[in-house]
Amino acid sequence: MTGKDVPGLHEAQDVIPPGTRVNVTFLGNEDLEMRVAAAKAVKDAGFIPVPHISARRLSSQAQLEEFLDRLQQVGATEHVFAVGGDPATPEGPYDSAFDVIRSGVLQSYGVREVSISGYPEGHPDISTDVLWDHLEKKAESLKDQGLGAVILTQFAFDTDPVMSWIDGVRDRGIDATIRIGTPGPAGIKRLLNFARRFGVGANAMIVKKYGFSLTNLLGTAGPDTFVTELGDLVANDPKAGDVKLHMYAFGGLRATAEWAREYQRKVSS
Repeated sequence: MTGKDVPGLHEAQDVIPPGTRVNVTFLGNEDLEMRVAAAKAVKDAGFIPVPHISARRLSSQAQLEEFLDRLQQVGATEHVFAVGGDPATPEGPYDSAFDVIRSGVLQSYGVREVSISGYPEGHPDISTDVLWDHLEKKAESLKDQGLGAVILTQFAFDTDPVMSWIDGVRDRGIDATIRIGTPGPAGIKRLLNFARRFGVGANAMIVKKYGFSLTNLLGTAGPDTFVTELGDLVANDPKAGDVKLHMYAFGGLRATAEWAREYQRKVSS
């Protein structure tokens, strides 16, 4: 959710299971008050807030500490997500999420677990070698500092590159929980726009496998096929380790939560 999604959170509150992790973004067009208010709303609703820390959007260590201090005051610092962020040029001393992690600032404000980014299909602006190097460095630094780690991935439409990437993570000795990103039900045009923006593969064969067609863009699509196939593949991969889901609520928090509830009912019946 973004800082503007507090009404949507309240609307979806009765459908989301207590204790669910809800990530709170760090967008350039939102301010400190909005970010903190959103994290507080998540906490007050009985969920676990995971506020984002966008490294390249931070103008100084003082700004980072102010943000963490305000989050701590509302009980929202145990779990955070450290990400590089969009600006091509850093606005302050942090060029990457790794810089924030190795600064040693996080523990001072009650952080116990840090989510870090994973890109099963690569990143449009960062080479694969650099992505792997930073993932290894961040995971090692968190372990050295006694902090828990979760790898939270970009969303995907195709299970093949996801499984290859999961095996690559484990081959590098990283045993952190992996949360594979998948979009909740949303309009197909909206999904494709996000895919183009984030460099996610969306050719005709891939999206057909996911469950929709590029020739019919007027409907909506959910991740039923993707999630079912991923679950089967993970269950049959002895080295996959702890793999879970992270739902991107492109179609709204309530629609996403309702899809998850219905999917769980189907697979358990």
